[in-house]
Parts: sequence; structure tokens; C-alpha cells
Amino acid sequence: MSAPVKAYLQIEGGGRIECMFNPAELTIAKSNTWSSKEAKGKNAPELRFQAGQSATLTMSLTFDTTRTGDPVTQHTDQLLGLMKVDPKLSGSDRGRNSARPPWVEFHWGATYSFKAVVERLQMRFTYFAGSGTPLRAKADVSLKQWKDEAQLPLQNPTSSTPSLHTVHQLLPGETLDRIAAAAYGDPTRWRVIAEANGILDPLRLPEGVSLAVPELEVRHRD
Repeated sequence: MSAPVKAYLQIEGGGRIECMFNPAELTIAKSNTWSSKEAKGKNAPELRFQAGQSATLTMSLTFDTTRTGDPVTQHTDQLLGLMKVDPKLSGSDRGRNSARPPWVEFHWGATYSFKAVVERLQMRFTYFAGSGTPLRAKADVSLKQWKDEAQLPLQNPTSSTPSLHTVHQLLPGETLDRIAAAAYGDPTRWRVIAEANGILDPLRLPEGVSLAVPELEVRHRD
């Protein structure tokens, strides 16, 4: 049985943080700013587009070292490092006391990537050894789009048009045709799910992996 593809964070300047467990879900938010002038005698004013706002991607990551007994902080400290300024990065100026934290790029397989900065990080340590060593932690991470050209996660990489997905946690004994039947009402659509997740053999599915289930109306729009 092939192992599931692991998500990771690529760090500016080199290095990366591996996700011990893939996130169970991804939350994407995007907003635009519109303005209006007073419209006397009308029920509503005409809106004029002003600017797009940076998209955000939020997820929860779990780190667990109970098997080895090593401190889980060896993983969580890497995340905390993403919030610290690095004077070696481009644009830094020691003379002006100007520096910034690095940007990161979230990757999950060949389809999902998102270049961003870490806007917010919250960690909870949920399990400890008898010595007090933390062995399990959950990190809530909020990534904010770095530049306008950053591609939003869960986009169709061939057309660059948004492709809406839901995320399905694979249960023991489940098959792609059963998932397609539940999602689309048509079990023969299993190939859509296989293609979206890079699955070559539908009979060899790793248990517990999260699968993206595209919405057909968006995916096949011309």
C-alpha cells in the first residue's frame, strides 16, 4: 500500500517543516473591498470595486512524539521560528533596524501550493510525559497571501480558475466509487477524485488520508 503524500511548509532561504500528519481540513478566506456613493432616492447604491484583499489559509497541525519520547518542541519550535525576524533575508537593513520574518510556501502533493506569511500561530500542548516533557501539540496556523501572483490553494493548475473542493477523510474499507456515489450521485465519477488526488491505483488507498473531492460544476466549467 502506497504511503499518503505528506504536506510541508517550504521556508524562504531554504529548509522546510514536514507535517507529521496531514491537516484534516483547510479553510480558505478571500475578501474584496467595494465602495459606494450616497444614492438619494434609490434602494441601494451602485458598488465600485476598490481592491482585493490577501487570501488566508488556516489549518490545524498535530505533532506527536509519544512513540520516541523526544520533546515535541523540536517540531513546534520550527513553527515559532517562522514568526521571528531574520536580518539575513532580502530587504533587511541593519542600519535602519529593518527586518522581517520569512515567507513560506505550503505544499500538499503536486496540486496544492500557497505562498504566504505566517499571520497567526497558536499552539496547545495536550500530552506530557511524567517528567513534564511535552509529547503532543496542536498548532493552529493562519497563512496570509504573500503577493498578488500567489496561487490560491485548491485551484485548477491547468486553467488557474478556482476549483472548489470538499475534503473527505478516508475511512477503512471505503472506495473511490462509493465516495463518488455519495458526492455526485454517480459512482462512475470516481476518476475525478482519483485525478484530483494523484491516485494511480484506486484499489490501493491508504487509510486515514484526506481526499479532495472537487465540485463538478466548477471543475468542468469552460
